[in-house]
Amino acid sequence: MTSPPEPRRLTRELGLWGAVMMGLGSIVGTGVFVSIGIAAGLTGPSVVLAVGIGALVATFNGLSSAQLAANHPVSGGTYEYGYHYLTPRLGFLAGWMFLIAKSASAATAALGFAGYLLGAAGLGGGPRSVLLAVVAVAVLTLVVLSGLRRSNTANTVIVSVTLLTLLLFVVAALPTLFENAAQNFRPFFDPVPGRSGWSALLYASALMFVAYTGYGRIATLGEEVRNPGRTIPRAIVTTLLTVMVLYTLVALAGVGSAGVSVLSDPGNLSAPLEAAALDFGFPAVPQLLALGAITAMLGVLLNLILGLSRVLLAMGRRGDVPRVFGQLNPSGTTPSAAVIAVGLLIAGLTLLGDVRTTWSFSAFTVLVYYAITNLAALRIPPGSRSYPRWVSLLGLLSCLLLAFFVETTVWLFGLGLVVLGLLWHGLARKIR
Repeated sequence: MTSPPEPRRLTRELGLWGAVMMGLGSIVGTGVFVSIGIAAGLTGPSVVLAVGIGALVATFNGLSSAQLAANHPVSGGTYEYGYHYLTPRLGFLAGWMFLIAKSASAATAALGFAGYLLGAAGLGGGPRSVLLAVVAVAVLTLVVLSGLRRSNTANTVIVSVTLLTLLLFVVAALPTLFENAAQNFRPFFDPVPGRSGWSALLYASALMFVAYTGYGRIATLGEEVRNPGRTIPRAIVTTLLTVMVLYTLVALAGVGSAGVSVLSDPGNLSAPLEAAALDFGFPAVPQLLALGAITAMLGVLLNLILGLSRVLLAMGRRGDVPRVFGQLNPSGTTPSAAVIAVGLLIAGLTLLGDVRTTWSFSAFTVLVYYAITNLAALRIPPGSRSYPRWVSLLGLLSCLLLAFFVETTVWLFGLGLVVLGLLWHGLARKIR
C-alpha cells in the first residue's frame, strides 16, 4: 500500500528581527489601545496592577510556548503540540479554541481600527464603523494572500509607527500626570458594582492577559522561521519584555493624567487613549495617537489572519477540518483556502459591532487554549527542557483561575463551544 505523500512545507523566511516584529505586531494594538479602557472600567486605577498580573501570566505561558516551539517547530502552535505531547482530542480542542478566540480578537481589532479612524475624522460610529471594519478585514486578507515576505514588510512599517506614537503619548502625558496623579489613583481599588475588589481585578487581569497573547503568533509560524530552536525562544522573550514595559508606561500615563472616568466612558471604549490625549493640551497628539492606533489595529489584524490561517492549515492537513484548508498555493508560500476562510470568519464577527463583547469572549477561550499549552509543556522530557516544570505548572493554574473570573454568561457559552468542538472532532474522526 502506497503511503500518502508528505504535505508540502512553507519556506523558512523569518530571522530573529522578523519574528520579534511579527510578535510586536500581533500584541501591540487592541490590548493597549482598547482593552485598557475596558479593564479600567472594571477595576478602576488598579488596572495598572492588572497589567502586571497579565504580564506575569503571559510570561509563564510565553516560556512554555518557547519550549514547545523549539522542540517541535511546525506551523499550528498548540494544536500541533497537543497532538504531539498530549492526545488528539486535546490537540484538536486547542486548535478549535484558538480559531474562536483569535477570530474574536481580530474582530475587536477591526472595530477598534474603525473607531479610531472615524473619531480622527470627526465622524460618528454605528453602521459605518462596522462597514469600515469589514473593509479592513477584506483588504488585509488580500495582503496575506500575497505571501509572508510582503506581509512581514507591511508589518514592520506598521509596528514602527505604532511604537513611536505610543512613546509620544507617554511623553505628552507627563505634565498632566504629575499634576493629576494624586487624585486619579484614589481609590486605587474601585471595582464595578456587583463585584468585589479582587474579583474585578482578576477579571481585568484576564482581559489584559489576552492583550499579551500575540507572542503565540511566533510559535504558530514555526515552520517559516530560520533556526527555530534558537530563534523562537529568543523572539518570544524579547517581545514579551518589550511589551511589558510599554503597557505599564501607557497605563500609568493614561490613568494618572486623564483618570479612569475618561478611559472607561462608554462613548470612548473604541478609542480610550485618544480621548485621554485630548486633555494633554498638545493639539497634534490626539491625531498622531489615532494614526498609531490605526496602524496598530491593522498590524494586529494582519498578524491574526496570518496566525489563524496557519492553524487552520495544520488542522486541514490532519483532516480535522476539510482537507482543502491544508493545501498551499502553487508557489508554496500561502495556504490560500485557509486565509480566505479566516477572513470570512473575522468579517462575520465584526458584525457584532461591540468591542466589549468580542474582547471578553476572546478572554475565556484564549485562556483555555493556553491552559492546554502549559499542559503540553509539562510533558517535555527533562533533557529537552529549557525552563523548569514549575513555570508551566504556574501557567496552567493561572490560566484556569483567570478563565472563570470573566462574566458567567461568557464562560458558560465558552464551555458550550468546547463541547461542540469535541462533538465535531468525534464526527470528523469517524468520517476519516
